[in-house]
Amino acid sequence: MTEYQMVKINDTTWEIPKTGAMRVPGRIIADERLIKSICSDKAAEQVANVACLPGIVGYALAMPDAHWGYGFPIGGVAATDPDEGGVISPGGVGYDINCGCRLLATQLEYHAVKPKLRELVNGLYRDIPCGVGSHGAIPKLNEKELKQVLEKGARWAVEHGYGTSADLETTEENGCLAGADANVVSARAVSRGEGQLGTLGSGNHFAELGVVEKVFDAHVADVYGLAEGRVTLMIHSGSRGLGYQVCDDFLHVMIRASAKYGIELPDRQLCCAPVHSPEGREYLAAMAAAANYAWANRHIMMHLARKSLEHKLGISDRELGARLVYDVCHNIAKFEVHEVNGVRRRLCVHRKGATRAFPGSRSEVPPVYREVGQPVLVPGDMGTGSFVCAGTEGALSDTFGSSCHGAGRVMSRTAARKSHDAGSLLKELAEHDVIVMARDKHTVSEECPDAYKDIDIVAEVLDRAGIGRRVARIRPIGVVKG
Repeated sequence: MTEYQMVKINDTTWEIPKTGAMRVPGRIIADERLIKSICSDKAAEQVANVACLPGIVGYALAMPDAHWGYGFPIGGVAATDPDEGGVISPGGVGYDINCGCRLLATQLEYHAVKPKLRELVNGLYRDIPCGVGSHGAIPKLNEKELKQVLEKGARWAVEHGYGTSADLETTEENGCLAGADANVVSARAVSRGEGQLGTLGSGNHFAELGVVEKVFDAHVADVYGLAEGRVTLMIHSGSRGLGYQVCDDFLHVMIRASAKYGIELPDRQLCCAPVHSPEGREYLAAMAAAANYAWANRHIMMHLARKSLEHKLGISDRELGARLVYDVCHNIAKFEVHEVNGVRRRLCVHRKGATRAFPGSRSEVPPVYREVGQPVLVPGDMGTGSFVCAGTEGALSDTFGSSCHGAGRVMSRTAARKSHDAGSLLKELAEHDVIVMARDKHTVSEECPDAYKDIDIVAEVLDRAGIGRRVARIRPIGVVKG
């Protein structure tokens, strides 16, 4: 554990000065309302520990939604320089590799669909498999087919009739991370993924119908296809059991690699290997494969959701007018070029529970968004709301082009389950015009609104800190959970 003292830099930035084994300072994006919870569960201590990683540059960072995680805090960002001994750490990616969100905008008006809302939620619950161990609505893949998914990502889904190629244009990395190698993914991981493609999972994963409640920037909202009163669909899921197994497999590899390369760790959970080492390259190839599985997974679920809505409403695809605003990933490590101390460097950027937030000046942003910046999706809890923000130049200069991925937990799942009765919570949500369908009542209790930080405060801090400009607020109206 690294000993540290916190220094307030400004109203939205706190610094942990470099001390002891820290190679760079730590920085936390938060205000007075958020910093207490970030420090109370040792997330700040984890930031200081991350700052000790070999090859780290700039700062070890935590976003406003940060809370304690495995090795890295959830909401943690760190960039290492592979050419300066920089490492890759599975703890900086997480177990659910490429857990992410995709937002679908529609032409549906809330007032028109409200009378049929329960039917729509029931349809999504039926048509998108969810829950622990759920199996997909598509035929189970054999090993050869699954390996194609691991190397093609969302493009595999399009080639097999799920979604369209236009959807790939507004998916981060076009839905396929380069460098994936299915052959380095273990047989156990492949086996766990064979029957789970097109499934939501459980925990904080969801498929959520919402209504655009407030627009902060009319021009950007229009570019994104969002308008007040219109219905949206957000899907939050990841790489399921396959990604979990990839992480678990490589944690054992990295523990041995840390010893092999003489890397001293303040926390064993930060086990790592040099990016250019055989272990580092293998993990990156397996991680990319799991990330591609996640993109294919969300792409298929989006297709299932579109068809479900069309069927229940008795309308055509044209009448639905569904458009993929964006699919943004978190829990990933990517090679990106960033300027550090005036020098452009190719870095390995870890984002764990953090989202890319690039401005339109970056070539990675889809051409349609170059004028306004990349959409940043920040989901809140199922009873409050979510935000769509835009990537900024400030994020590029201050956080390696990163923003937060949600509200962030303030209550453990066990505590939430003990303090909230699922039946009472469902009734309370219904009274606020939110219909919830869940496979397991415990999931409802665990995901209660009180378990999360105030999403409005989190989004406000993003905006004030200049790392995510608020564009629109979306209120949940129908939620499907595992």
